[in-house]
Amino acid sequence: MGEKISTRVAYGRALAEFGDRSDIYVFDSDLKSCTMSMYFAEKYPERFFNIGIAEANMVDIGAGFATCGATSLVHTFAIFAAGRVYDQVRNDVCYPGLNVKVVGSHAGLTVGEDGATHQALEDMSLMRTIPGMTVICPCDDNETRLAVKAMLDYKGPVYFRTGRPAVDSVTGDIPGYSFEIGKGCQLRDGSDVTLIACGLMVQRTLKAADLLAAEGISARVIDMATIKPIDREIIVKAAKETGAIVTAEEHNVIGGLGSAVSEVLTDEALVPLQRVGVNDVFGHSGHPDDLLAHFGLTPENIAENAKKAIARK
Repeated sequence: MGEKISTRVAYGRALAEFGDRSDIYVFDSDLKSCTMSMYFAEKYPERFFNIGIAEANMVDIGAGFATCGATSLVHTFAIFAAGRVYDQVRNDVCYPGLNVKVVGSHAGLTVGEDGATHQALEDMSLMRTIPGMTVICPCDDNETRLAVKAMLDYKGPVYFRTGRPAVDSVTGDIPGYSFEIGKGCQLRDGSDVTLIACGLMVQRTLKAADLLAAEGISARVIDMATIKPIDREIIVKAAKETGAIVTAEEHNVIGGLGSAVSEVLTDEALVPLQRVGVNDVFGHSGHPDDLLAHFGLTPENIAENAKKAIARK
């Protein structure tokens, strides 16, 4: 198991590592030490711009650079990246299909004491409904690094979601693991139920699979780092082979990973589905671990929902 770091730190390091291309320009809204774009700023100051607390302007400046051939990356907290600048992202980035990457840091409940106003629980839903937008939510340092490289190589709008807390590295221990936009990765095989997760819920889903194994239940675990385009093939295969699905996300159950998976199942493979996430309420202030427990984003609750899904077969 590798170093335990946050996906925002892993993102910043990867951006600096792969940022040597002359077409890459990075913009931040006075949050570089939070979004971790500071790593790029230190290494390539001539291609870094602090726009200040003017997020809408920042997106439009990034879009303008993109019209001249740049790969633009704009950075702010996820609550602002999906909410405050939605109009600019929709109309000025995605509508013309510009090569702008919107990086939303501090997503989900785990901004903790910052409370409900800063807990982005709707960002993936908002971003995935925009035509042409790709949505990525990596789970650990290794996956984040590979996803950053893939995002920089991809031409077109991307929403890239990162988190604040340090998390265990899990994908680096998977033989032959690789990241590809639009593809999920099976981390563990199983025959009774499939658990599909993104972000820090991947680690908790793996623990849920261990709890289920202790009860004789075989759980397949899929890491779905790309929310859009969703990997329909891996979902349909899992549905047909295990007959029950559970999704887990640090996001509202409406509009995010669970909704994306349910849309695939409705179209191609109707099986019981249980969604674990925040149940259409706002978060509130508290310690990140306490908040995750309070809202049911725990291995135990994932395991309980797996048994409910199996019982519905």
